[in-house]
Amino acid sequence: MATVTYDKASRIYPGTERPAVDSLELDIADGEFLVLVGPSGCGKSTSLRMLAGLEDIDAGSIWVGDRDVTHVQPKDRDIAMVFQSYALYPHMSVADNMGFALKIAKVDKSDIRERVEAAAKILDLTEYLDRKPKALSGGQRQRVAMGRAIVRQPQVFLMDEPLSNLDAKLRVQTRTQIAALQRRLGTTTVYVTHDQVEALTMGDRIAVLKDGLLQQVGTPRDMYDAPANVFVAGFIGSPAMNIGTYAVNGDFAQIGTSQVALNREAIAGLKAEDNNRVVVGYRPESLDRVSPNTDGAIAIQVDVVEELGSDAYVYGSIPSDAPGAADIHFDAGDSEVIVRIDPRDVPKKGDTVWVKIREGEQHVFSSASGDRLSAAVHTDKAL
Repeated sequence: MATVTYDKASRIYPGTERPAVDSLELDIADGEFLVLVGPSGCGKSTSLRMLAGLEDIDAGSIWVGDRDVTHVQPKDRDIAMVFQSYALYPHMSVADNMGFALKIAKVDKSDIRERVEAAAKILDLTEYLDRKPKALSGGQRQRVAMGRAIVRQPQVFLMDEPLSNLDAKLRVQTRTQIAALQRRLGTTTVYVTHDQVEALTMGDRIAVLKDGLLQQVGTPRDMYDAPANVFVAGFIGSPAMNIGTYAVNGDFAQIGTSQVALNREAIAGLKAEDNNRVVVGYRPESLDRVSPNTDGAIAIQVDVVEELGSDAYVYGSIPSDAPGAADIHFDAGDSEVIVRIDPRDVPKKGDTVWVKIREGEQHVFSSASGDRLSAAVHTDKAL
């Protein structure tokens, strides 16, 4: 077991000016399950490969425990890595695949068999030890790849998008197994994924990266309830947070024909470069369906209804003639708003529903920098 420390670690690929990973500072506790998450090209896999020794470190350092491993060869770092591809030897049995690294290290055969059988029992692979990889399902192959890492008994597990090749149902099942396995073994684990749902459901903490820069580190609840900036707010959560840029009128942000109160902290945080505008975010479940004459009611024209059985989501738009309607956006496009509604009371396409942001559940950011100003805590007020 060991801690992991990135001390201003950077990686700049030859021929590029912008670092793939830029001065990453990150402390990972002994036994922690930390998830590196972000969009493609954000530097998460590069960060993992730097820790593994598969990428050079151009500045800064990386420590495992009290040992500086910046210039240590990968084989000497006492880490084990699980890749996106299973990377199994097709001509070897499951048992031989799992024990191959120990065989190369000249570990005694009886010890190898003992470790392999113990790992197979943990991973429910005992009955498959004599099979070849081609006779296994995708999920079983991934468990074999994990078993190969477990038998090495490393100080740190590294996992690079290990579930990407699995179908949706198997991915959900396997991520639960990985999280439970890590807690059972207690081994420090760094897990890379682009799937924020995986990050929220698996990690003790999450580190969000964008363009090689660390945006925020915290627990899944921290990320969801208090995103540090607009990027984290829009990236974490499924469906995505509704995010819009709105004019400030006095102590209120103008959303359509309604006004949302801003607290003193948000108002005080505004700067000249914000041009009297703020970014307000509100999650689909933070909108209550109300009657049209309710104070603070926002009209939403229904475009699509997504029924999921236990939940239903309305994808709609604020009427284009409403003030600032074009400034409302989330991942699906401009002027779109998502509302979680009662699945037993679903509107039809073309209907208009009225919603109100639940008090204290809006997030306020600077329109210039994107940094968090505060969450408003006052009640919405209609014009």
